[in-house]
Amino acid sequence: MRGTPRTDPDERIYAIGDIHGCHDQLLELLDRIGDDNAARDGGLTPNIVFLGDMIDRGAKSADVIAHVFELVRDNSNIFALLGNHEQALCNIASGSTDEIRDWLRMGGRSTLRSYGIDPDWAKDNHDELAGELTKSLPSEQLRWLRKLPLSARSGDYFFCHAGIKPGVNLARQQRDDLLWIRDEFLSSTLDHGAVIVHGHSVVNEVQVERNRISVDTGAYRTGRLSAVMLEHDQRKIITTNVVSAA
Repeated sequence: MRGTPRTDPDERIYAIGDIHGCHDQLLELLDRIGDDNAARDGGLTPNIVFLGDMIDRGAKSADVIAHVFELVRDNSNIFALLGNHEQALCNIASGSTDEIRDWLRMGGRSTLRSYGIDPDWAKDNHDELAGELTKSLPSEQLRWLRKLPLSARSGDYFFCHAGIKPGVNLARQQRDDLLWIRDEFLSSTLDHGAVIVHGHSVVNEVQVERNRISVDTGAYRTGRLSAVMLEHDQRKIITTNVVSAA
């Protein structure tokens, strides 16, 4: 990709990193995004993209899912992408038991508590867990989670949860890579054909590289939920306690 990356014409995008059950930080960040958007010229309705991993680890996953679900349902300019944590939840709610232990270790215990399910009970009752989840998680929200897209595109920017397989055309990326890839993508200096805007791998502050922008600032452990604003050739970083130019 040559020249300065740009969004599609007349698009203003706020890409939000991994929320991981941090509902209070989500509310604050949305307020900050609203303030930033109101201060800008052009009268654009901004697009908001959630980069996946809305659940697990933080204490309020149920609240986050309900909030983002309502935002997406009621606003055609707001989108949520699938993260590996949502994929695990959907698999388990569909009856898969193979992922339960790993999911509990990577933050699923907090999600279960947010829905009123005892994680210690779940650890020993794998076969019954799917039924409890489908009873506790509103059916319309679960259907929505199961249909979340893996990626989005605007101009020279490609949005996904974890990243992409270097050297593979963006249109041919595999599901597992979009949800799980880490080191091979993070260490790549290749031109991917677009700047990849992603979460999944925690950074101390939003990391802007030539070929990617990493937006996961570990809200569940730092209290800092972050977004990047993209409009034409402009970028701006917004977090729950710091706002700075990229």
